Amino acid sequence: MGKAYFGPEFLQFLKQIKRNNRRPWFLKNRERYEEVVRKTGLRFVVDFGFRLKEISPWIVVDAKPNGGSLQRIYRDVRFSSDKRPYKSSVGMVFPHASRSEEVRAVGYFLHLEPGASALYGGTWRPDRRSLAKIRDAIAWKADRWKKAKRGLTLEGDCLTRAPRGYAENHPLIDDLKRQDFVVSVAFSDAQLCGAGFLRDVTAAAKKMRPLLEFLAQAQGLQF
Repeated sequence: MGKAYFGPEFLQFLKQIKRNNRRPWFLKNRERYEEVVRKTGLRFVVDFGFRLKEISPWIVVDAKPNGGSLQRIYRDVRFSSDKRPYKSSVGMVFPHASRSEEVRAVGYFLHLEPGASALYGGTWRPDRRSLAKIRDAIAWKADRWKKAKRGLTLEGDCLTRAPRGYAENHPLIDDLKRQDFVVSVAFSDAQLCGAGFLRDVTAAAKKMRPLLEFLAQAQGLQF
């Protein structure tokens, strides 16, 4: 059946830091954070990484304690009016190996939060050149695109009008208007704390794989 990674104490910590988002409280509870959030998260990254490699060898999994797949709990408040110093959720990022400052490519993102956990997959805000390539691939390979997104609901922002070069009556105009190509699978708190969570997240990643492969190959990337 597997093992549970995230228990009730994990959810409790995130709920408490949301209510007590202050440095003195965090310092007092730092050992709890290290034990029930950070160490547990890193163990999950390692185990999920083995399964992601079977889905695509081009997805990067980095289990180092700092600067890896597990995101920091500290918020970047430099350009935000919200000055709360800590996140009340846990994020894990698994990008395509080609991702850079210029090219967002594709990838997975696991968001863990009481009542709002989900695995996201796809590409968010692709650069202009990549977006044009994705749109062309959708138009030229319509049948493959429809198959790749089957059973999934695309999320994110869209243009209000058809992009340049495409007619408003194009049969796939709703997809061609997209600026983001992201899908998600949500998980309940019971799933998050259950022994089958790794299995559930892996199944969600596999379900998204055809879409990510299409988006990657549209940009000239291997997947």
